[in-house]
Amino acid sequence: MPSASRFLAIETSTDTLSVALGSGAADAPAWHHAGPGGAMASTTLLPLVRQLLDASGWALNSLDAVVFGRGPGSFTGLRTACAVAQGLAYGAQDATRPGGLPVLPVDTLLALAEEARHAHEQAGEPAPDTVVALLDARMSELYVAPYALGPAGLSPLAPPRLCAPKDLAAHLEETVTGRSLLAGNVFETYAADMAPVVGQRRPALPTATALLRLAPPLFAQGAAVAARDALPLYVRDKVAQTTDERERLRMAAQAAAHG
Repeated sequence: MPSASRFLAIETSTDTLSVALGSGAADAPAWHHAGPGGAMASTTLLPLVRQLLDASGWALNSLDAVVFGRGPGSFTGLRTACAVAQGLAYGAQDATRPGGLPVLPVDTLLALAEEARHAHEQAGEPAPDTVVALLDARMSELYVAPYALGPAGLSPLAPPRLCAPKDLAAHLEETVTGRSLLAGNVFETYAADMAPVVGQRRPALPTATALLRLAPPLFAQGAAVAARDALPLYVRDKVAQTTDERERLRMAAQAAAHG
């Protein structure tokens, strides 16, 4: 992957919104913003993207891909990120790229695990064998996914799934071996149920800067898709119909990209 690659990363799967712009290479210049998300994400995301593009001096159509956290997470946040990523990608259409920019969907729990891995490394802690990403799914459930950490980075040991906090210890005993780092936003909320779970704990959330670090190898592996094929990842079975909502967000993003 050339060091000159350019990615825009969007993460709105939790109550924190974050956006990042850069190559994803270590020590390369990057521009990023993090702040309140939730219901505010759909109104603040596009202005923040424009601010980062202006600060970097990069044009939207100079990017290699738009990266977004596809889920699992907040249904509204995932729909927002996906629709805005699609709209921005379509907004960069030109004669050389009639379909617009590629879109790179990345699992939210992989981004969470990467954020925890990076913070652990920056703190000088020994590398774990496994990073277990844990995100509060509300309704007394967790989203969980374990990742092995090796020389090439994080690789999934099992797909993301829902788990009751009381069942987490048994689930991890079946899927995880070696020294584990538990990462997420669940430790205070489910403290009693987390007590028997073995592993070092690190509070963490998925971030756009984590997506940025993950983007180069995933893009090189061909994980990007055409904008029309980008979809959120919902782990819960029942999700409200949101086609019209996503279309409105996508069209707004496309119009803003042309503006």
